[in-house]
Amino acid sequence: MTAVEQATRYQAVIGLEVHIELSTRTKMFCGCATDFGGQPNTRTCAVCLGQPGTLPVVNRAAVEAAITLGLALGCTIAPWSQFHRKNYFYPDMPKNYQISQYDVPICLGGRLEVPLPDGRSTSVGITRVHMEEDTGKSLHVGSTGRISGADYSLVDYNRAGIPLLECVSEPDIRSAEEARAYLTEVRAIVLALGIGDAKLEEGSMRCDANISLRPVGHTVFGTRVEVKNMNSVRSLGRAIEFEIARQTDVLTAGETVVQETRHWDEGAGITSTLRTKETVDDYRYFPDPDLLPIEPDPGWVEQLRAALPELPTATRARFSASYGLAPGLVRTLLDEGWRGLLEDAVAAGAPAGPAANWITNDIAGWAGAQGVAAADAPITGGDIAQLVAMVEDGTLSTKLARDVLEGVLAGEGAPRAVATSRQLVQISDSTELEAIVDQAIAGNPDAAQRVRDGNVKATGALVGAVMRATQGKANPSLVNQLLERKLSPGA
Repeated sequence: MTAVEQATRYQAVIGLEVHIELSTRTKMFCGCATDFGGQPNTRTCAVCLGQPGTLPVVNRAAVEAAITLGLALGCTIAPWSQFHRKNYFYPDMPKNYQISQYDVPICLGGRLEVPLPDGRSTSVGITRVHMEEDTGKSLHVGSTGRISGADYSLVDYNRAGIPLLECVSEPDIRSAEEARAYLTEVRAIVLALGIGDAKLEEGSMRCDANISLRPVGHTVFGTRVEVKNMNSVRSLGRAIEFEIARQTDVLTAGETVVQETRHWDEGAGITSTLRTKETVDDYRYFPDPDLLPIEPDPGWVEQLRAALPELPTATRARFSASYGLAPGLVRTLLDEGWRGLLEDAVAAGAPAGPAANWITNDIAGWAGAQGVAAADAPITGGDIAQLVAMVEDGTLSTKLARDVLEGVLAGEGAPRAVATSRQLVQISDSTELEAIVDQAIAGNPDAAQRVRDGNVKATGALVGAVMRATQGKANPSLVNQLLERKLSPGA
């Protein structure tokens, strides 16, 4: 069945559960560090390992982050909420239960307007935002990388106990495109609030999708399937598209969709059964007896509301109106967390357009290749303003500026210092260049004659000769002016 036939026969009903690791200094209920990438099992203590006799203490910064995200999403902040124990066994759960929030979460009932790539928008309800602790991480050693077929498994508890927020949407999403846009917008909000780095590839933001189909025109939901293990916006879209097609084939064959949890295999591009879906009763929730309820002071909540930064929707409008940037460029800046760097560059005197292009085309590409978050990129707005100015005043060509940028990102200093130390300053002295241009003409008489005869394309060979002679440092505009003057008819 084609995608068009699927869309006319069945409607997808999708809800997303987005898990956000918080950038607090310590874990949710203990004082262990939360830094990513440490040696396995070195950032643990008796509390996060669930040793007998230990008592958890709530991280105030995590509560503040939860309230802040709830306010940004238009949620109601509960005057009273509590932690529960969610009981299940898995090797990466050292206590055999997870401390989470169940029927009384801290944030309820928000709504998010989600911009779509085609200029439309869709409105997605927020069911809840609740606090919980993360699990550890299992490593299945073998050819498959999964527990099935593994030679053996290892467990790293460094991640166990890191503060998590779970943002649960209403089932208001109707396509893979809308799901991708929703996750992108939530990520942009998290970055704008500064509560997490939202690195999907490192697992500090994760997304599960609940997907069902119903006949077009019907209001009753179909059987829901949960899909896990999507570690990018692209993976989320691919998983949803596959699952819609799979469920369509099941229903078209007259069979019944089974309620289950499925695993997304990025390499194979398919979902497969992970386990039969648990119900709430399977988790045996009960209030955690070691933790008091959370009762945020109303004055504190209002302080946090007043301190909310500009959110992505308002920033997009301002960047387009004030900076004249194209919508796609603005989306890249916000979605990848480059907003602050652009604003710093503009404040330092850089024109917004060139600064935005350097950030999205060169700096973001470097950061992606190095696995560095925007907030951690070793460059300042002042560096970008200086680089743009050096290109505009002829000190650097665009090619040389890229070499200078490479040095800045490598920690060699500000652009002017790098240009000097690497001897990359563009040659713009007409007297010096004129001698080199004369040598290029003398060394390439055939090309020079073709230019005199009106073949403008032949100029490229002469410009190339000058660039080779100057190791790319000649001002190309000045080189072309000199060649035009020397080779024009009557010269």
